[in-house]
Amino acid sequence: MPLIRITLSENYSQEECGRISQSVHSAMIQEFNVPEDDYFHIIEQISPSRLFFPDQYLGMKHDAGILFIQIIASTGRTREQKQKLYKSIATEISASININPQNIIITLLENSKENWSFGNGELQNFNHI
Repeated sequence: MPLIRITLSENYSQEECGRISQSVHSAMIQEFNVPEDDYFHIIEQISPSRLFFPDQYLGMKHDAGILFIQIIASTGRTREQKQKLYKSIATEISASININPQNIIITLLENSKENWSFGNGELQNFNHI
């Protein structure tokens, strides 16, 4: 059950978008123990003129290749799991496409399980976090 929202420039190809999505999903499986079929991603490609960011922030250099990953997931993971997830996402994406890992911005938003409905307007029960 995480919901992943990836926002990036229109300059990325459809193939690169697919690789980015698959890289994030692979990291979620590995580090957050997400089931393989729990794959809900939204990819938003926007004009580069609509992406605003500093050239450098906290020692990280950013350029037109920047991408933003927002993860909405239920609470329950440790700080260590989160650190491993972020590293795994950056490593997997940069291995699958030509991108500087400093251009990968990740935000994790946590909520509780009762804040999810996966259809029929019902509150489903699931055991994974």
